[in-house]
Amino acid sequence: MDTKEFEFNSKLIHGGGYTDVFGSATVPIYQTSTFAFESAAEGAKCFNGESEGYIYTRIGNPTVTALEKLIAELENGYDGIATSSGMAAITTVYMALLSSGDHIISTDAVYGPSRCLMENHFSRFKVEATYVNTTNIENIERAIKPNTKVLYIETPANPTLEITDLAACAKLAKERKLLLVVDNTFCSPYLQKPLDLGADVVFHSMTKFINGHADVVAGMIITKEKMLYDKLRSMMIIMGCNIDPHQAYLVHRGVKTLSIRIREAQNSAMKVAEFLQAHPKVAWVKYPGLPSHPQYTLAKKQMTGFGTMISFGLKGGFEAAKIVMDNVHLAFLAVSLGGIESLIQHPASMTHSKVSKEAKAKCGITDDLIRYSVGIEDVKDIIKDLTTALEKV
Repeated sequence: MDTKEFEFNSKLIHGGGYTDVFGSATVPIYQTSTFAFESAAEGAKCFNGESEGYIYTRIGNPTVTALEKLIAELENGYDGIATSSGMAAITTVYMALLSSGDHIISTDAVYGPSRCLMENHFSRFKVEATYVNTTNIENIERAIKPNTKVLYIETPANPTLEITDLAACAKLAKERKLLLVVDNTFCSPYLQKPLDLGADVVFHSMTKFINGHADVVAGMIITKEKMLYDKLRSMMIIMGCNIDPHQAYLVHRGVKTLSIRIREAQNSAMKVAEFLQAHPKVAWVKYPGLPSHPQYTLAKKQMTGFGTMISFGLKGGFEAAKIVMDNVHLAFLAVSLGGIESLIQHPASMTHSKVSKEAKAKCGITDDLIRYSVGIEDVKDIIKDLTTALEKV
């Protein structure tokens, strides 16, 4: 059956086209490093690309392939490339698409390690980077240079939750012959499909929403066209940052409940955001579902839902933020996001601690900013937990 014609929830269960030879209802774990050939001639064909047989798990594995096909189908892409982590995915993208002397433009409030990797390491190989507030397309236009090759967008941005117009970025990228790469981790394909809006490459930290259970570290790259897929896949293989079959199995199991998890947490997130916005000790709240969000209208147009991530600041600044984080009991004080459990953390001193103080100030990662990932606990308990913590301030 052609699962590409299915609705999203049906794709989550049946997508990817995997059929087990023994009729297993779930994708089995092919926990093997290597695969035997039927003959020397068949082995040569596999290595020369004349046969689709499996060779070695770093190159390909049936469990991994099933996951790659599924996520690519959810994103309406050509194919997927599973990696050992989200950072392995972005490293593969950087390595495959950028050469010495090239220039990349990126969202300034991007995930901290993604920025640090570029500024501290790829800069050693003469790759240039400019970080701008991409919510204003004119900022991107002004940053383009003759050697610009990639426009790299994270939307909603981590942790400011600013939203960039992907269709406008795609139009500009096409006009200026740039590749548009989008980090879709904060939304997942359930809430946003960048390839449908004109992106060339989309990637995820599958550690977050796609797996959803805080027990696996993994990444995924999906391309719109075969040419980019081949280029990125060969880079992943040569760098050896492939996902393990058991990891792939767990992610494949976790993603089946993606829409149910996000819907439940998203409903709670709106109530939590409204609670925080009305609280006298809260200075500001950023949540795409609040009309007060600067890109609220764009969020309604570009996304199918507002997500589960909230950023907020307290009138007492960083000292007040520490008190709240030290006094929540339902939410874990931990980095990461997108799991079934609520998480709270302080980006300026945690996930973005290696980003320069000046860069953080410029892109809005302030000392008072708290990032909250709403889980699927009862929303009454989430709000009660935050109320108790805020009373300590």
